Amino acid sequence: MNYKEIAKETIGHLYKAHSSIRKSGIDEKLIALAELRVSQVNGCAYCCSYHAKELLNFGIEQDVINRLPGWKHTNSFNDQQKLVLDWAEAVTYNNTDSSEIKQKLSLYFTEREIVELTASITLMSALNRLRITLAEED
Repeated sequence: MNYKEIAKETIGHLYKAHSSIRKSGIDEKLIALAELRVSQVNGCAYCCSYHAKELLNFGIEQDVINRLPGWKHTNSFNDQQKLVLDWAEAVTYNNTDSSEIKQKLSLYFTEREIVELTASITLMSALNRLRITLAEED
């Protein structure tokens, strides 16, 4: 189903929100990293491929991208990246005990950036679900 065309205005607003987040001032590599992890958790093959290529274009090495599913068990990611990945998983899995992670985010991000990052994570989950449930298989 071509859901993007069928509900062009509604889906367009989702993509406009995505563009707005990308212009928020947060390092785009961090956002793309979170979006790839969310897409992995949700199992969206198209989005995984898209964001992996995007990270490659940002200069992230393929070996680092390959280690993303096991990010907790590697030194390939710095503390800020690990915190973003932890937050991405907490939000995606709807972890109700995420206050400690949220508190740590303030070490690296302003309140506005935390909102933008969280919006990015939740929006990516929505886009994953649209793609998985309505699009033709890739």
